[in-house]
Amino acid sequence: MSAPTTTRAGHDAMSHREILEALSGLLLVLFVAMSSATIVSTALPKIIGALNGSQTQYTWVVTATLLTATATTPIWGKLSDLYSKKVLVQAAIIVFVLGSIVAGFSQTAGQLIAARAFQGIGMGGVQALVQVAIAAMIPPRERGRYNGYLGGVLGLATVGGPLLGGVIVDTSWLGWRWCFFIGAPVAVVALIVLQRTLHLPVVRRENVKIDYAGATLIAIGVSILLVWVSFVDSSFAWVSWQTFAMVGAGLAVLAAAVAVEARAAEPVVPLQIVKQRTTALAILASLAVGMAMYGGSVFLGQYYQIGRGYSPTEAGLLTIPLMAGMLVSSTISGRLITKSGRIKPYIVAGTIVLVAGFAALSVMDHETPLWYIGVGMALVGIGVGMSMQNLVLAVQNTVALRDIGAASSTVAFFRSLGGTIGVSVLGAVLAHRVTDSITKQLAAAGVPAGGGGGKARSLNLAELPPAVEHIVRAAYGDATGHIFLISAAIAVVGVIASLLFKQITLRSTIDLAKSAPAAEKTPAEAVSK
Repeated sequence: MSAPTTTRAGHDAMSHREILEALSGLLLVLFVAMSSATIVSTALPKIIGALNGSQTQYTWVVTATLLTATATTPIWGKLSDLYSKKVLVQAAIIVFVLGSIVAGFSQTAGQLIAARAFQGIGMGGVQALVQVAIAAMIPPRERGRYNGYLGGVLGLATVGGPLLGGVIVDTSWLGWRWCFFIGAPVAVVALIVLQRTLHLPVVRRENVKIDYAGATLIAIGVSILLVWVSFVDSSFAWVSWQTFAMVGAGLAVLAAAVAVEARAAEPVVPLQIVKQRTTALAILASLAVGMAMYGGSVFLGQYYQIGRGYSPTEAGLLTIPLMAGMLVSSTISGRLITKSGRIKPYIVAGTIVLVAGFAALSVMDHETPLWYIGVGMALVGIGVGMSMQNLVLAVQNTVALRDIGAASSTVAFFRSLGGTIGVSVLGAVLAHRVTDSITKQLAAAGVPAGGGGGKARSLNLAELPPAVEHIVRAAYGDATGHIFLISAAIAVVGVIASLLFKQITLRSTIDLAKSAPAAEKTPAEAVSK
């Protein structure tokens, strides 16, 4: 542990203990919010089965949350550059708690998807604002150490969530609804802790204009494309009028969003920041890492339960290698980065290991040895742990304090977008391959469509005849490897982007030295002087 960290001239420096006290509430709420996205991964087969949902609805329970989190992340980030970061974090927590309670009372798969979408608004605020608050307290050079804690919490949430979800649904006196209820009281505790420990300067600027038009257009454009991905090749063909209409409309809306962002006084995604080499490359790499973080935990939980027949609790335990890899690599790499001030080697190594992990998982089927899958998951975890938070740190190092919220949330936005696209695309591919496989195997086995085969698309396996159940399990187990092959190919983009990074030496001050004169203009920016 270090001596007090020098953060601001003109204000008392925050000691390591004070920083940890402030971090305690931030990391607690981040764990609750992120685990809410993963806690359902092992519980979803039972949840969707109980609600008589389909594979498409299975995917959208996760995608709806990620979509709204993605769409609102840049808004939260921009607001944090204009208003109290502490108040905004607390507001995001309240939205998250309300969404969690509503999700727990859902009676249909459609209601659950809607509630998860509302919950995602709060989750988007938390995942953006926690990193913004940390950036406002700690210089980039010292932040590497604390990013180790951040990465550890994210790793614990990513795979600890599925384990907790498995235990909850396997506990008869709890049931799947507690997967949503359980986060509410913990989030309230985090709210109280933050009120006592988090003290940040408040930015007050006149004539503030929030770019709601740009944010709305981005959300609509992304939503149209994700809806298209979910239904293409099942409800309509790749080459069809529906495809041309939806893809054309989605791209047109996103083009309009770019035009709006270029003219907006306070854009939610500042183009001048996105155009910077470091930020642009970090965005590309973040898309790949986002797919890894969300896609891995969501579909591995389904693989173990439906493809291999394990219980939700056992499925959660079997995903521990992923969590362990993230926890260890994020902690160690964070400390090494703080010691050396160099970040590029760790991002490059992380993305390479990530590709290796996906490649290893791409060959698995319903009979692959568990130890082999465990090694592949550990590699994916190590890759995510070494790259995810460090990509945000690299961008934060290049911008002034007044832009730290927009810069941080922009990278978080594209990482979340990568996860949203990843879950949606991989879920659509999985559903298509599973349907084809089940159809062919039922025909080969001579099972008529009405003799149990008609229920094969349902995830409630308890209602299936033994012969059909075996066919469904094998189909899911064999199809999962294919989606990781796609993930490996996309992750290569992250490797290329990280190799193109310039050599970065992290600065040891909160704000850029060259921005000091301008910092006198606002009270909040003056804290860096």
